[in-house]
Amino acid sequence: MLVNGKWSAEWHPVQATDKQGGFVRQTSSFRHWITADGSSEFAAEPDRYHLYVALICPWASRTLLARSLKGLNDVISVSVVEPQLGAQGWHFGDYPGADRDWLNNAEYLHELYTRADADFTGRATVPVLWDKKTQTIVNNESADILRMLNSGFGALADDRIDLYPEDLRAEIDALNESIYPRLNNGVYRTGFATTQVSYQQAFNDVFSQLDELELRLQDGRTFLLGERLTEADIRLFVTLVRFDAAYHGLFKCNLRRLRDYPLLDRYLKSMLSVSGVRQTVNIDHIKQGYYSIKALNPNGIVPAGPDLAAYGL
Repeated sequence: MLVNGKWSAEWHPVQATDKQGGFVRQTSSFRHWITADGSSEFAAEPDRYHLYVALICPWASRTLLARSLKGLNDVISVSVVEPQLGAQGWHFGDYPGADRDWLNNAEYLHELYTRADADFTGRATVPVLWDKKTQTIVNNESADILRMLNSGFGALADDRIDLYPEDLRAEIDALNESIYPRLNNGVYRTGFATTQVSYQQAFNDVFSQLDELELRLQDGRTFLLGERLTEADIRLFVTLVRFDAAYHGLFKCNLRRLRDYPLLDRYLKSMLSVSGVRQTVNIDHIKQGYYSIKALNPNGIVPAGPDLAAYGL
């Protein structure tokens, strides 16, 4: 992590734990907002903003998926870091599917953080929404960026899909409040647990949430809230699509595979069939990235499986 603008030690996935040895995630630091009406210093403008993402990362992939669904691919440019996490964290380079940082000429993502705040202390995480005009980070919280991409760009975005419709907001918020701690972050709490007690609690949360979601889909609905794809689906999808490839084995979430849930299996295939979704998924980056985490996989061997041909991946 960065301490007063200086890189400190080698990157490690666990920076903080609770009293039981459970994984604690850092709170995002940059929380500015883009507005369609220009009421904030960050106004919605074409080609003003740039998104830095990692294709391994579910949080970054939320934003990449929303950008695609909202028709903002030509409005917001993107750079992809390499999948492997090295001693200084995220790196720009020539791995297939990754980019050099043509915008700011940074070698490591953490350089963007110190460019935005010379004395920054904290993790250098993705996604990063960057403002080309003021040369700073607008926001690095994926939940905020997801909302901004949905409603902050006005006529620049495709209004045929609303990821956070007013009539469903209470239900979306309730789903998010359950799915995030128990599943989205639950797989990380499982994989990065430092005690058996914290591991077992997180493991139980993951599979109880998957069981509840399987029951939710029993009525034949296409998406979590019926026939409309919403923010809740994006937040669930990015975890499900990584489950068998990484979380089941490497993160010790091995009670069942996703394919052992018939309705969630169907749901994942439905999501992948939505225009603009599949192109945001890169299984090679996902496997290369997760299995490069030395704390979990010290020898760096990337498994050949699983076979995800049924999903077209």
